[in-house]
Amino acid sequence: MTMTPATRLTAAGFLATAVAFGPARMGFGLFLPGFRDAFALSTSTAGLIASGGFLAFLVALLLSAWMGRRFGERVSVVSGALAAAVGFAAVAVAGTPTLLAVGIALAGSSAGLCWAPFNDAAERVVPEHARPTALSVVSTGTTFGVAAAAGLALAVTQGVLDWRVAWAGFALGGLVLAGVAWAGLPSTRYPKSTPTAVKEIVHAALPANLAPAPTPETAAASARLAQRAAIPLYATALCFGMTNAIFLSFAADRVASVGGLPGLANAGASPVIFLGYAAFGVLGLATGRIEARSGLAPLFCFIFGAATLSLVLIALAPTSWIGVIAASGLHGAAIMMVSAVFSFWSVRLFPGLSTLGFTAALLSMAVGSVVGPVLAGLLAAAEGPVVMFLVAAIPPLATALWFGAKLRMPRPRLPAADEQT
Repeated sequence: MTMTPATRLTAAGFLATAVAFGPARMGFGLFLPGFRDAFALSTSTAGLIASGGFLAFLVALLLSAWMGRRFGERVSVVSGALAAAVGFAAVAVAGTPTLLAVGIALAGSSAGLCWAPFNDAAERVVPEHARPTALSVVSTGTTFGVAAAAGLALAVTQGVLDWRVAWAGFALGGLVLAGVAWAGLPSTRYPKSTPTAVKEIVHAALPANLAPAPTPETAAASARLAQRAAIPLYATALCFGMTNAIFLSFAADRVASVGGLPGLANAGASPVIFLGYAAFGVLGLATGRIEARSGLAPLFCFIFGAATLSLVLIALAPTSWIGVIAASGLHGAAIMMVSAVFSFWSVRLFPGLSTLGFTAALLSMAVGSVVGPVLAGLLAAAEGPVVMFLVAAIPPLATALWFGAKLRMPRPRLPAADEQT
């Protein structure tokens, strides 16, 4: 049976998110207990390596916007797939922490290169009535990618295969993704110029004396991106970026460091956490319906409250099956929901510029992802992991309380057709 262009695109997107947001983005935290043994990593060094992966993601987000406009979405996604494959291979053969860090950074960049292009490609390839379903399938790839990586990690803990073999398998997955992306994405090329969106983001972010000369478009976009009402969006994105990166980087290591879960080999705790993360992450598919009934502020209270509780449970109950599964489930549901919520919020704050606003929010989240593991690693080295996780829980707790007590957001409305991106 011949696949339609829309079906090929959806299949490529599913595999792209499975690879880029599964082992590429979460593999370091998943395999950190094994990396500690193989490379004698300190907590602060592990934090730096994790932050390097998130920094690569941040840079790749901007690079993806430029590549997509100059060469087309296909080149951006294929480049991300190849970066993932090379990064996975570097980890598989690494003999030093330096090569390990390089591999994690290369793999981490794939998420930034593979994410946004599918939204743009879907607008041109997938019929409007089928677009929400197609993009939902694409986003669901994350859950299956995390589950598959956790399954391989579990096989490693049971002695079925070596962790280097698992990462070699990830590298093969990256090569498969490159081929599928080449076949599944359109080859359209855009004019060879810096996209307006990138110019607008740069102009809004840089000081006046360093920014390019403003045009009417960049001046208008800068004013809207810098509006006072957007500050809570950027602040919450920054906060969740820090919270999520700390959990992904150190939760499994925290459980393993205290002896693991009862009845399970010490190293088996890591796959359990990420399997729970993936399983409960499916709840993110209901975000739209929940937000339509409750409104945005109550949903944010739940998301940040769940993130807070996940960190507290990992800090205080790392040897409890119930505590660990609850922590991973709460955090998995929170991260799968929060990206959708940032998208809803961006549409309402920036009508007609929602993609630009959403990109700015993602960049704020990426900055938090870079800063979080570094600070957490230093704090854990100085005061221990319990203090680190409890301190890390303070920002999301404050955010949840702030939304509940201060923010009064209007009931949601369906965006007009010209506001959707």
